Amino acid sequence: MSSLNIKNGIQNKTSSGSSSASAGSHKISPALAWVFWGCAALFYLYEFILRVSPNAIVNELMRDFGITSTSLGILVSAYSCAYVPLQVPCGVIVDWLGARRVICLSTLLCIIGSFLFAESENFYLAVFARFLIGAGSACAYISCVKVGSDWFAPEKFAVIAGITMMMGTLGGIVGAKPFAALANMVGWRDAMIVAGFVGIGVLAICLFVLKDRRRSRDEIVHSGNLFEGLKIIASNPQSWLLAAYGGFMYVPLCAFAELWGTPFMMNLYDVNNETAAFAGTMVFLGFALGSLLGPLFSNYIKSRRLVMLGSSVLTVIPFVGVIYIPDLPYNFSLLLLFLAGLVCGAQILYFGVAKEMNPDKYSATAIGFTNAGVMASGLIFPTLLGYILDSVWDGVVSADGTPIYSVNDYQQALLTVPVCMLVAFIIMLFVRETYGLDYEEIIETEEENKDLLQNA
Repeated sequence: MSSLNIKNGIQNKTSSGSSSASAGSHKISPALAWVFWGCAALFYLYEFILRVSPNAIVNELMRDFGITSTSLGILVSAYSCAYVPLQVPCGVIVDWLGARRVICLSTLLCIIGSFLFAESENFYLAVFARFLIGAGSACAYISCVKVGSDWFAPEKFAVIAGITMMMGTLGGIVGAKPFAALANMVGWRDAMIVAGFVGIGVLAICLFVLKDRRRSRDEIVHSGNLFEGLKIIASNPQSWLLAAYGGFMYVPLCAFAELWGTPFMMNLYDVNNETAAFAGTMVFLGFALGSLLGPLFSNYIKSRRLVMLGSSVLTVIPFVGVIYIPDLPYNFSLLLLFLAGLVCGAQILYFGVAKEMNPDKYSATAIGFTNAGVMASGLIFPTLLGYILDSVWDGVVSADGTPIYSVNDYQQALLTVPVCMLVAFIIMLFVRETYGLDYEEIIETEEENKDLLQNA
């Protein structure tokens, strides 16, 4: 009922919403706005490389630390152990302090974590290093879209959020086959040292180029009201549904493209890690394009909800093909993975919806709340799939003691991916349409719906 009324009110509301299109932007040249956003996006791309880098060196990490797939899942998930709890505080802090200071401090933590991970001689120190990288990465996307919210008009936000995610997934591409090639050339430890020095360059650029927008008195979030926005967001049931949808939709990236996809493809096609890592690259490449096209298509059909529903269902088909159809040519599997990433990328609209259904001054907090749900997948599912692998493993190891898993073992574990997509679809059925509406208009429409129900 409420969803239909919201849709019916869209056309009446759009003209009033567009009249305030410049409210969120500051008077600078568009080129300079893109420069500021580019600085923040560069950091997001960098942290994404660090996030997915273990995917390219799975066997090396298991060999050097003497661990099984369950422990490897714990090592990779240490990133999310820091990242997920910090999402909401990061949103609050970015709204309070602005993006520039947060980005610079975050980059420094990533640099320290990279060098420490490279020098780790035992498993627990490596876990701590990944934890530091996760803590440094926690504010990356939030800060990036905050810069976009500051310097671009409100109606462009969904597209800016999509382009931002595209930049991050380009980092996922670099962290796959190119990082695998670098690790094969110089060793994974030296490759992480190189990543640390790259971070120093990113820090210098953000420190000297990026600027925060000067906010009006009404826009400033004072320290005494830091959690007012969180209270508003957390009391909205739609925020929780959106976060849950994002969490399940992230499983193809965190469980397949970022970790288990490479060893699965190595086993399935008997190829080395560089060749197998290209599977993750194709997912990220498709996701990058989908992150851009999804918001554009959403604006074209004037619906967020329909695109997000389609994203969850259509992602199932190519993943099922790659995982379960026997004797597919390698290149055809890569094409299917690209298509899976393409349709999966439209999920990024959850950030636009989160901003639209909450007050604009708390945009970073709303995005942080949503991203906490998204990244909770990275805390749960890599380890869960590792546990499933160990549960079905027959105990066979290689000459150097590394566990050898069969294709059937991976297929049982990767069943998680399509199941999560179907759960996301069910959740999305209960999320309202927000296209063409802002927070005040959504609240007004909900009040109108309540009056209609009372008078019915």
